[in-house]
Amino acid sequence: MEMKAKVALVKCTSYEQQEVDEAVRLAIELLGGLECLKPLNRDSLLVLKPNLLAKSAPEKACTTHPAVFRAVGKALQDNGYNNLKYGDSPGNPMVKPEKVAAECGIKNAADELGIPIGQFEHGTEVDFPQGRVADGFVLCDEVVRADGIINICKMKTHQLERITGAVKNTFGCVYGANKAASHARFATAELFAKMMADLNCLVRPVLHVMDGVSAMEGNGPQSGTPTSMNVILASTDPVALDSVFCHLVDLKPELVPTNVYGQEQGVGTYENVEVITAEGVMTPEKAAELYGNRSFNVQRSREFRGALKPVRFLAPLLEKKPVVKKERCIGCGMCVDACPVEGKAVMLRPAEPYGQDRHGKKTAGTGGSGRSQNCENSQCGSGRRRLAEYDYSKCIKCYCCQEMCPEQAITVRKPLLARIADRNWRI
Repeated sequence: MEMKAKVALVKCTSYEQQEVDEAVRLAIELLGGLECLKPLNRDSLLVLKPNLLAKSAPEKACTTHPAVFRAVGKALQDNGYNNLKYGDSPGNPMVKPEKVAAECGIKNAADELGIPIGQFEHGTEVDFPQGRVADGFVLCDEVVRADGIINICKMKTHQLERITGAVKNTFGCVYGANKAASHARFATAELFAKMMADLNCLVRPVLHVMDGVSAMEGNGPQSGTPTSMNVILASTDPVALDSVFCHLVDLKPELVPTNVYGQEQGVGTYENVEVITAEGVMTPEKAAELYGNRSFNVQRSREFRGALKPVRFLAPLLEKKPVVKKERCIGCGMCVDACPVEGKAVMLRPAEPYGQDRHGKKTAGTGGSGRSQNCENSQCGSGRRRLAEYDYSKCIKCYCCQEMCPEQAITVRKPLLARIADRNWRI
């Protein structure tokens, strides 16, 4: 009989350190303890890899919470694993990982445990000839040196892959600007997922722990809304872990490309999973009944994949696209830097000249009630605001711009026809 992949689920209702420590310890214990790290030994170099997408306060649920990071590090040290380092390659390659870690609270947690940051500011090209779509990666040096990766991911939505969890979090093992190059090379959700499966086959983290105490729903992975899920998940199978995440938020696991190609390419399974809790072993469906949130805001409908061949001309009307909220844009240019397309699909252009509202106050001509207090950094020589603007003929719908916008000024809009089609035609 085929063995089922095991995912530990422990209820955790706050980030109070003692509660998180106990939840992480129990989750690892339910998996069988740190025996799951074999054949590694206590002298092995283990790199803790949290989600450090961008500078963000812990309460925004954008990055791994420092309490969860600290709990994992302490559990390892308590079991004699002291050769530890940590790090991640942030979304913006111009920002040093240590600065992002400090802003997110991870650096303080690491300093308390005496865990130094690893070398994530340089990369090494690693060949992977057995890759399905990627025959090599430029990995951060500390990832190359590591004997094992401990993947401490965050429960979040993602505009390209629906969710970002254990499988997607390994993308931070890729060095710097090579991540943007990967988005350009693997521009569709399916191709990107196949690349992520290749990366997971190469890097092979030995343990995955998901911070789902406070998750991000909606416009993730940076601009969404924090929402309580009150769980810690752990597994040695990243696909199985992500599939349990899907069940908890009433999302069919087979609609997530990283699950589909992760299973197809041997990373793990989303179909043969059991959930281990303090109350006993149960199916993912039962776990969803007890611990899930059906109202979690995530893309559940089927995306247009060319299924309506007779009406192919409608394809542009069925596709999602990034849209600028002009009243929030401060013209910082982060979206332009993040765009991986040669020639850029998004650029900064002057807005309409400033006008006055009925009270005589200065307003931005585009967006009406623009953030004029922030305009000093986004004015051109004529004194006009600069706002992000798309050339959709170049846009590859990778959503790197939306992912990296620090002001939540970019959202992903789905046309009315697509919403009707998803609801009625199940495309």
